[in-house]
Amino acid sequence: MKIELHMIQNFAPACLNRDDTNSPKDCEFGGIRRARISSQCLKRAVRRSFREDGLLPAGNLAIRTKRLVDEAVRKLTAAGKDEAAARAAVGAALGGIGLGVSDDGQTQYLLFLSQQGIDALSHLCLEHWDQLSKLAKAPAEDESGKKTAKKAKKDAKDAVPAEVKAALEAVLDGRSAADLALFGRMLADLPTRNIDAACQVAHAISTNKVSMEMDFFTAVDDLKTDADDAGAGMMGMIGYNSACFYRYAVLDLEQLLDNLGQDSDLARRTVEAFIRASALAVPTGKQNTFAAHSRPDLVVACVQDRQAPLSLANAFVAPARATESRDLTQVSADKLADFWTKVTAVYGDGAAGTFCCGTTLPTELPSAWKNVGSLDKLIASVLQVAQPGGRP
Repeated sequence: MKIELHMIQNFAPACLNRDDTNSPKDCEFGGIRRARISSQCLKRAVRRSFREDGLLPAGNLAIRTKRLVDEAVRKLTAAGKDEAAARAAVGAALGGIGLGVSDDGQTQYLLFLSQQGIDALSHLCLEHWDQLSKLAKAPAEDESGKKTAKKAKKDAKDAVPAEVKAALEAVLDGRSAADLALFGRMLADLPTRNIDAACQVAHAISTNKVSMEMDFFTAVDDLKTDADDAGAGMMGMIGYNSACFYRYAVLDLEQLLDNLGQDSDLARRTVEAFIRASALAVPTGKQNTFAAHSRPDLVVACVQDRQAPLSLANAFVAPARATESRDLTQVSADKLADFWTKVTAVYGDGAAGTFCCGTTLPTELPSAWKNVGSLDKLIASVLQVAQPGGRP
């Protein structure tokens, strides 16, 4: 069973997600230039909302960081251990499961770990302190006498006793972390602890053709006097645009339950938090400049048994255009509903329930869509139909 989210969301001028040129991200779709917000940016906003808006307890959330050693050392020093010895012990522990630590004390790549996993790592370092603190930490040498990272990593893994290694790998289970279960994890050096994402999030693309705008701005030096030159203290350019976005995500309930160790209560709370955060969380890019805080104009949630998910992005291959009687959001909502009606007439919808709410509903609501009136009621309707751990 899957839960699909379709949203229409219009933004006033903004630069929510920038590219390497400091301009809003965009793409070509249907032969037309569109505004774009990357899926990574949207997922980051959702994860921040989980924590900052209190949608899920901190103990059920994960942290993505290269600074795992610092976090573990902080806990070990609080327990009375010497900082240098603690760093060596944590480095040996991570090396024992193939997660190398660079010379700057950071892991070689970002690790996505549950808070409980980080706490358990520190506890294991304390439990096996004598064994870990005695392990050799000098890199191995090859036949020519040169130090090799590959040989050092292998020796580090071999040095840790098997029972300690098994305990360390177990703390990376991640079954208590909702965002880890949703968005997955890949550990290149520890593939047995990879987690398949239960959720797929599409890049948001504008339903309309987008035009890039540039803002030339200046800043005044408050301490300049009349005797100084009349120029500004600084000046610059920033790109922005205004667009109406189509957003799509699909959540696989079976995969979510599997990732959460069949904890149906946590799965239910995760679904609720994900839908709420998806609707309300907004990327933070250049918000101090544009304050682009808009709610979705239309939210559609479809609970379905269809084998393959169905994005409705192709509703906007021909871009939406405002008319004298209908604004851009209304035209976009109408195009979405019309395309859904056409594609499900051919392939079927497989839906156990389709619910919608918003400030801009389609002019003609598809017969299968139930307008529930509010986001709270939409979430409640979805959870009533899609029972995590059971069938509707």
